[in-house]
Amino acid sequence: MSDSVLELQNVCKTYGDFTAVDDVSFTIPAGMVYGFLGPNGAGKTTTIRMILEIIKPTKGSISVFGKPSALAVRERIGYLPEEKGLYKKMRAWSIIAYFATLKGMDRKAAKRRAYELLERYGLKDFADAKTEALSKGMGQKVQVLASIAHDPELIILDEPFSGLDPVNQEVMEEVIRDLKERGRTVLFSTHVMSHAERICDRILLIAGGKKVLDDTIDGARKTIPRRVRVASADPLDFLAELDAVVGLVPAETIVAIGSEKLLTFDAQLSDKGEPIDVVKACLERGVHLERFDYSPPSLHEVFVELVGDKAKEASFR
Repeated sequence: MSDSVLELQNVCKTYGDFTAVDDVSFTIPAGMVYGFLGPNGAGKTTTIRMILEIIKPTKGSISVFGKPSALAVRERIGYLPEEKGLYKKMRAWSIIAYFATLKGMDRKAAKRRAYELLERYGLKDFADAKTEALSKGMGQKVQVLASIAHDPELIILDEPFSGLDPVNQEVMEEVIRDLKERGRTVLFSTHVMSHAERICDRILLIAGGKKVLDDTIDGARKTIPRRVRVASADPLDFLAELDAVVGLVPAETIVAIGSEKLLTFDAQLSDKGEPIDVVKACLERGVHLERFDYSPPSLHEVFVELVGDKAKEASFR
C-alpha cells in the first residue's frame, strides 16, 4: 500500500488557448514538508485549487489519500487560501472554533482547541478580540490556526507568508515545523526561497505552468555550479587550468581594496573539485590571497538560474 498522501499525474489546466498548468506530476509522501515554488503567475494557485477540487483539471488525475476526489476526504485536509479574509465581527477564538466544527469537531472541543492554539502562537491576549480589530498579521495568523484547528493530516497553505512581518514569518515557520513534528504533511506555496530553504524536505519548482525541478534542497543546489571568488595582487590566470576548475565566471576583473588594486576571479568548481583545492593551488604557487569567498548555491540562486527568464515573462495565472 502506498504511503503517499497526494499524487498528481500529468495534470493540465487550460482556459481556451491559454495553458495555466502544463503536464505537472508529483507525489508527496506522508509526513513531508513540500514547498511548491515559483514566480508569480507560475500556476501554483491553479494547481492547489485543482488538488482541492475547487476547479477540475482539463487532463490528468489527482489522488488525495488514495481517493480521486479531495471532497471525499475533506475532513482530513486543512486549507489556507491565497485570498485571506475573516468574518470581521467574530471573535478570534470563535472563528477558529467555527471552522473546526465545520470539519466535524465537537463545539466544546473546538473552543478548547482554539484557545490552546491562540496561546501557543502568541495571541492569547487577543482571543476575545473581534477580528476587525486585529492587525493584518494577527488576522492572518488566526486564519492559519483556523485551517489547522481540526488537526488535519494534510495541510495546504497558499502563500502563507504573504503580508507577514519578519517576526510573524518566523511564527509561521514554527507552525509548519510543529505540524511536521506531529507527523502531518504540509504543502505550501511561495515565491520567497528563504522560507523553503529553511523548512522544506523537498521542493517543486514550477514556471510558466511547467514543472522545472522536483528535488530535495541539497539536490536543487547541485543543479547549478558551485563557485569560489578569489582576489590577489598576484597573477591568478593559472586557475583557468586547474583541474578542480572548469571555467571562469566571468573573466578576471580588477577591483580596488584599500589602496591596492587586486585581480579577482570567480572560479566555477567541477563535481570533483573542492574549495580547499583552490586555496592549496594558490599557496603552492606563492600567491598571497587578499580574499577568498565560498558558499554553496542558495535556493534563490537556483531559482534565478532555472526560471529567471520565465519569471520575467510570466502572466497572471
